[in-house]
Parts: sequence; structure tokens; C-alpha cells
Amino acid sequence: MPPVALALSLGMFLMFALLDTSAKYLVTSGLTAFFVVWCRFASQAFVQFVLSRAWVNADVWRIRNFLLHLLRGLALPLTTYLNFKALETLQLAQTVSVLLSAPMVVTALAGPLLGEWAGPRRWMAIMVGFVGVLVVVRPGTAMFDFAILYSIGATFVYALYSILTRKLAGTETQASLVFYPSLVGVLLLGPLAWADAALPTTLFDTALLCVFGVFGMIGHTMFIKASRIASAPKLAPFVYSQLLWMTLLGFIVFGDLPDRWTVVGAAIICASGLYLMYRERVLRLSRITAPVER
Repeated sequence: MPPVALALSLGMFLMFALLDTSAKYLVTSGLTAFFVVWCRFASQAFVQFVLSRAWVNADVWRIRNFLLHLLRGLALPLTTYLNFKALETLQLAQTVSVLLSAPMVVTALAGPLLGEWAGPRRWMAIMVGFVGVLVVVRPGTAMFDFAILYSIGATFVYALYSILTRKLAGTETQASLVFYPSLVGVLLLGPLAWADAALPTTLFDTALLCVFGVFGMIGHTMFIKASRIASAPKLAPFVYSQLLWMTLLGFIVFGDLPDRWTVVGAAIICASGLYLMYRERVLRLSRITAPVER
């Protein structure tokens, strides 16, 4: 793998970790999750609008399937809101451990929604991945925190977002796919965000609130650049580097360290996800001679 693609991949997930770390800092400092989510999309939408020169770039506004665009545009802000609500009480490592199970949910939902049915080996990997989620969540024990349900909800909604992205990628412009979720987030959450908004009280909090959404935009830009250098199967395993970044930032900023059960559950989820990636690669290579998975 080219060193530039490696650096871009690690940098991309660092940006996403910085986004969640900033969100946790803001929502635990007295700001409402709705307001923080709105500011996240407002800052991103503004920067995207300027950089893409949306006032003269027709690709930004061109859409062919309005209903699916709208549904996808609703899914990303909802994912972000649920994730930020979870971050009000949970550690960064806990929320990301659950969110890393999203590829398994995508594989499970791709059958009924896209006609891409998983075979028995991939279903086994999905089941193992959900065991990992149960280890992290620990339902029925004293360690169970109901805030984890926000993370689980965010995982399922993000899986829907990913499936809609795959469905629209072949017909919609890249500029519209990037811009519309931010625009929908700004318009949808505006009334809810400002109805009970508590403004930041320090200059640092104000500056962070205005710019932290750009972390997400930079991360997506890095992903696009890395994808032009290296193939998707080579980039995919680096998604799990986000767990390392989140654990490190959680310790530096909040003094949090995950307990052993979170570590064990995260390891199970990562192993399951890596096996799913391996099976996808094997199936792609063998599809010409063996189109049916055995």
C-alpha cells in the first residue's frame, strides 16, 4: 500500500475521532445535543458551499431521486444526533466500539434492501460481531447504561445511510451526495436547535463550535484522495484505527480508559469485521468462476 494512502487513511479516522471528541466536550459542557449537531452541519455546509462554488456549480444541486436523497439526508443528521446523545455519558471508546459493528448491519440489510444476500460464513461473522456488541453493552448487568441504546440506534441508522449511499452512487453527482445531508441537517434541526439553545460561555468553546464540523469534511476529503491511490479493500481495515484514536483522545481529554469488557467486545467486533472484509475480497475474486457462495 502506498505510504501516502496509508497516511491519508490514518489521518481520515483521526479527523473523525477529533469530531467525536469535540462533540463530547461540547455536549458535556452544557450545550444541547440538538444545538451541537446543528452547528456541526452548519459549519460543514458553509465550507462545502464555498469550496464547491455552489452558486455556479450545477452538480451540487442536481438530483435524480429526490425521495432517496431526502431519506439519506435525514439519516446522517439522525445518526449524528444519536451518537452525540450517547457521548453525553459514555466514553468515546464505548460508542465507537458499537459503531464499528455498522459494516455487519450493512451486510445483514443489504440482502432485503439491495438484493445482495450474505452467505452462511458471512452470517456467522455477523452473529459473532453482535456477540461483541453484547459484551460491550452488557445488558442485564449493573454496568449497563441506557445511553448505549443511542449508540445502537446510531449504528442502524448509519447502516441505512451507507446502503442509500451505495444505491445513489451510480446515478447522483458526488457534489450533491456530499452537500445535501449537510443542507438537510441545517434545515431540519434549525428549529429544534435554536428553540432551547444555550450559547457557549468561553471563546474556546465558541471557536470549537463554529469549526469542529470541518473535521468531518476534512476526513471525507482524505477518504476521496486515498481512494484514488489505493483500492477499497486495502483501505477498509483502517476503519478500526478509529478505535485507537478514540481511546487515546478519550484518555488525553477526559482521562477515560475503557474497561476490560469494552476491550474484549471491541476486539470481537474488529475480528468479525475484518473477516467480513476478507470474505468480500474472496467473493470478488471468485465471482467469475464461482458466483454462488458456498
